[in-house]
Amino acid sequence: MRQGTKCVQAGYTPGKGEPRQVPIYQSTTFKYETSDQMGRLFDLEESGYFYTRLQNPTNDVVAARLAALEGGVAGMLTSSGQAANFFACFNICECGGHIIATSGIYGGTFNLLGTTFRKMGIDVTFVDQDAPDEELEKAFRPNTKLVFGETLSNPGVRVLDIERFARLAHSHGVPLIVDNTFPTPVGCRPFEWGADIVTHSTTKYLDGQGVQVGGAIVDSGNFDWDAHAGKFPGLTTPDESYHGLTYTKKFGKLAYITKATSQLMRDFGAIQSPQNAFYLGLGIQTLHVRMARHCESARKVAAYLYDNPDIKWVEYPDLPSDPHHALQQKYLPDGSCGVIAFAVNGDRAFANRFMDALKLVTIETHVADCHTCLLHPASHTHRQLSDEQLREAGISPELIRLSIGLEDVEDIIEDIQQALEAAK
Repeated sequence: MRQGTKCVQAGYTPGKGEPRQVPIYQSTTFKYETSDQMGRLFDLEESGYFYTRLQNPTNDVVAARLAALEGGVAGMLTSSGQAANFFACFNICECGGHIIATSGIYGGTFNLLGTTFRKMGIDVTFVDQDAPDEELEKAFRPNTKLVFGETLSNPGVRVLDIERFARLAHSHGVPLIVDNTFPTPVGCRPFEWGADIVTHSTTKYLDGQGVQVGGAIVDSGNFDWDAHAGKFPGLTTPDESYHGLTYTKKFGKLAYITKATSQLMRDFGAIQSPQNAFYLGLGIQTLHVRMARHCESARKVAAYLYDNPDIKWVEYPDLPSDPHHALQQKYLPDGSCGVIAFAVNGDRAFANRFMDALKLVTIETHVADCHTCLLHPASHTHRQLSDEQLREAGISPELIRLSIGLEDVEDIIEDIQQALEAAK
């Protein structure tokens, strides 16, 4: 199946007389006839459902659809994108480990890695994703467990050179984890460029309506954990909490997702509710149609901003003038996403007057759904960071993040124009 067909069909094939849409299994528990049946599920000797914190049929259908779209072997849903990134990294990196991450990532993920993980004894080195190989090589240590980046950085919309980062990570025996939230698998499939694990905030384009909070992890099944067994004992040595089973020996290419589900979800419980998974499944059915419209409209708005004397600068990789345009053409030839970064030609007070004067475009913490919205990261999502820290993260303190929705693009442009005039 091609991507559009997968959006609609993958993961679920109803039989005769069964519901056409994925049912919502709104149940915490599932019945079994004997104690032995239940025991075998708890020992991971059989697959099945016994408690929704670990697995639920609705969630599994949607996770399978995402895995098919990304080209992975297995996936799992989490309660948020933050939970997905936490599980994805913590599944293979424990106290004493080290992570390399690109500096321009979403502020919440930056705090997760740079603050919370450090409290857990996991060190992090942030690197400029555009730095030369020689500089990036210096960031690796003997205890490095993974490299993390975003296909398109949030909010700077910089394109990650996935193939280059995969090569660097693999040369040091560690996987590359890529947050693919902004492009979605309709725009880019990182596994085809060497990435090993993909995460998503399903709250964004995958849902598309802004009605559910969720996350997802998909594993390519390509990274050979046993070849680097000393770095990943959680996968390659016996787990005493499951009677000494070894995940790679028992589950093969499903080892990574099985461990994340049976161990981390068991202990942390950050499951996506079946109701939210149902909403997500509906959203994915129209993903390929919506993303084409988001990209088309964003290109028109970005071109308008680029030519506007009231705009100081525009960052949108689809523009031929953008420094990441060549990478966009390589990894995202059908369009990057609907998110644009720009700055007005004035001080912060002017920027605030501009944002307050908007009528159709709303100021929201959200991004990447059917409504056009914007925010000022330095004042909102990244407000914990100083101006110096913002610049170190590759984010200008004056940057405004604009997310183009599904409204008529002429109305969006007219609203921006009237707000700029009103702010003067």
